[in-house]
Amino acid sequence: MRPDILNPLFAETETLPGVGSRLAKLFSKLAGHKLIDLCWLLPVNVIDRRYRPKLNQAEPGHVATLKVTVAAHRPGANSRHPYRIDCHDDSGELELVFFHAREDYLKRILPPGEIRLISGSLDSFHGRLQMAHPDFILPPSDEARLPLVEAIYPLTAGLKPRVAANAIREAIQRAPDLPEWQDPAYLQRQGWKTWKASLEKAHNPESKDDLSPLSLERSRLAYDELLSNQLALGIIRLNQRKLAGVSRKVPGRLAELAVSSLPFSLTQSQQTALAEIRTDLADESRMLRLLQGDVGSGKTLVALLAMLDVIESGHQAALMAPTEILARQHYKTIQPLADVMGISTVILTGRDKGKTRTALLEQIEHGEAQLVIGTHALFQESIKFHRLGVAVIDEQHRFGVHQRLSLASKGKAIDTLVMTATPIPRTLLLTSYGDMESSRLTEKPPGRQAVDTRTLPLERLPEVVQAVGRALSNGARVYWLCPLVEESENSDLAAAEQRFQALDQAFPGKVGLVHGKMKATAKDDVMQAFAEGRLLVLVATTVIEVGVDVPEATVMVIEHAERFGLAQLHQLRGRVGRGSGKSACLLLYQTPLGEVASERLRVLRESDDGFRIAEEDLKLRGSGELLGTRQSGFPEFRLADPVAHSDFLLAARDDASLILQRDPQLETERGKALRVLLYLFERDSAVRYLRSG
Repeated sequence: MRPDILNPLFAETETLPGVGSRLAKLFSKLAGHKLIDLCWLLPVNVIDRRYRPKLNQAEPGHVATLKVTVAAHRPGANSRHPYRIDCHDDSGELELVFFHAREDYLKRILPPGEIRLISGSLDSFHGRLQMAHPDFILPPSDEARLPLVEAIYPLTAGLKPRVAANAIREAIQRAPDLPEWQDPAYLQRQGWKTWKASLEKAHNPESKDDLSPLSLERSRLAYDELLSNQLALGIIRLNQRKLAGVSRKVPGRLAELAVSSLPFSLTQSQQTALAEIRTDLADESRMLRLLQGDVGSGKTLVALLAMLDVIESGHQAALMAPTEILARQHYKTIQPLADVMGISTVILTGRDKGKTRTALLEQIEHGEAQLVIGTHALFQESIKFHRLGVAVIDEQHRFGVHQRLSLASKGKAIDTLVMTATPIPRTLLLTSYGDMESSRLTEKPPGRQAVDTRTLPLERLPEVVQAVGRALSNGARVYWLCPLVEESENSDLAAAEQRFQALDQAFPGKVGLVHGKMKATAKDDVMQAFAEGRLLVLVATTVIEVGVDVPEATVMVIEHAERFGLAQLHQLRGRVGRGSGKSACLLLYQTPLGEVASERLRVLRESDDGFRIAEEDLKLRGSGELLGTRQSGFPEFRLADPVAHSDFLLAARDDASLILQRDPQLETERGKALRVLLYLFERDSAVRYLRSG
C-alpha cells in the first residue's frame, strides 16, 4: 500500500483548479496524468525579466521590463493591419504592436494616460523601438505578480505556456514535506537541501546555470531517482538469491562431446563465461546471469553448452527468442549438435497449430523434448514443462522483466540465463540489469573477417547500385537497409517498397523485400529464399537487425545511416562478415550532415568494438533512445541522466548495497523513509518483496 503521505502527489491532474478533461489529456500526453508527473517535468529554459532600462537606453534583441505611460491608440485600417499603441517615459518613446487585435480589450488593459508595466522582447522597426504582443501588461500596483525570472516548460500542441506553468506551480504547492531518506553525512557533503526545497528550487531557476543537470537541486533529485532504482534492483536481487535453487553440478560430458565435434576451439572469453555459468549452476541458489556478447562472438554456443549441463542433470532446457525468424535460426544451429548427442530438440512458435501443436505440447509436458526452442509462445499458460531446469532468454531488451519472471515460474528453482548482442554500457548495465550477475564475450571466433566500412553521400546512389551489380556478378549476396516501410507525407526517408521496385528493375528476379508489416510466414519465405541463394538482394527494414545468419552475404548498404543509432548501425553491420569472404558496409547519408550524426559515422568507420561503440552511443544520444526504442526494457528516468550523473549512479549503487546489508527489510527510521522513496518513484514491485509493515 502506498503511504498516505504521498496521496496528494498521486491525485489526478484534473483535481487542479482550471484543469478540465481537455487539459488533463494534454498534460497526460506531455508528462502523465498524476500531479507527481507534473512535479517531474522540469523547466528547459528561463526568461530573465530583470533588465529594466529607460527607453533611451533600451537595446533591441533583449527581453525588457519597462514602466511607460500610454499615449495614443492607432487601430489598423482593417483587421489585417497591425494595431499600434504609442507609449513613452521621460527619456524616449516605444510603440506596442498587436495583430488580430480587439480594440475594446486593448483600451481596457492599456487606457490612454495611464502608467503600465510591460515586459517582452524589444525590437527596432524603421529606427523606432517596438515591442510586439508583450508577455505581461500590469498596473504598477500589481508589480508583485510579474515573475522576474520565468521558467519555460516543454509543451505539447494545444497547451499554452502560462497554463502549464500555473498547473505545475499548483502541483508543487500540494507536495508534502517528506521524511529524509538520504544519509545525513552524504547530504551535508553534497550541500543538498530537503527533497521539497530542492523540488521548489529546481522549478524556480534564477539563471541558465540552474538548468544544468549538475546544479545542486537537479543533482539531489536525480540522486533520489537513482537511489530508488538501485534499491529496487537490490531488493529484487536479494530476494532472488533467497529463493531455493538446485545444484546442477555435472561432469559436463555432453558439453565435452559437443565441443569435440566442432571444427574450432572455444575462445578464451567463451571458456571464462561458461566457467562462470557453471559456478552458478552448481550453487544452491538460483542463477540469474546476463551473457553479453557482440554480434558473432559465440553466445549461442555458450548457452547451448550450459543447457547441455542442465539436461545432463536430468532437467529440460528452454531457449526463447524475440522473433520466429531468430527462433528458427537457433533451432537450425543447435539441432545438428544436439542430434549428435541424442538430445531431443523441438521448436514451438505461434505458427504451430492443431495436431502438430498438440503433439509438441505433449512432448514438452512428458519430458520427451529435452531442449525446447521457441518465441514468446513459451510464456503461455497452456505450455507445461516436465522438469524445466534452465530458461535462456535471447535479446532480453525485447522482453520485459515480468516476462522473464513468468518463464522462470514454469517449474521449480529454474535458473535463468539472459543473452544480448546489444553491448550495454556500464552505466545502463547498473540501472537495468543490477539484479543480475554479468559475463562478457569480448573476442570474435576464429575466421571472422573485419568489415570494410565506408560512408557516402546519398547523391552517389547510382554508383552504389552499379557497385552492387559488380558484387552480384562475383557471387555476392547483398542486404539493403531502409528506415521506413512506405513513403510518408512528413518524411523524406527512402522507403523500402520504393527501393525494392527500383532495385528489382536493375536486377530482375533477384531482389526480395521484408518489413515489419508482413505476415511472419511471408517474411520467413523471403528470408529463406535469400539464405538459399534464390534471391541475391534483400531489401529490408530493421527486422533483420538481430541474429539473422547468412554467411554468404558480404555487402550491407544502409540508406539514411544518419537516422540510425550507433549501436543499431553496429548490429546491422554485423549481419555481414560472417563467412570467409571479404565484406563491406556502405553507409549512405543525407547531406548536410549534423555534428552528432557525423561523429556517429566516424566512430563506426574507426571501430568494430561493440562495447566502445555502445559507450559512444550513450554519450552522443543519451540513455532514453539508446536502443532506438522506448520499449527497450531500460528504465525511463525522469530526472536522472546516466551519463551526466554517472558518479551519482555509482554512489547510489554503493549506498543501496550498504542499506540492504544493514537493514534488509527497511525497518529502521531511514528504512521507512526509503520505502516512501520507492513508492514516490513507483518502484512498488520492489516493496512487495519486503514484509508488509
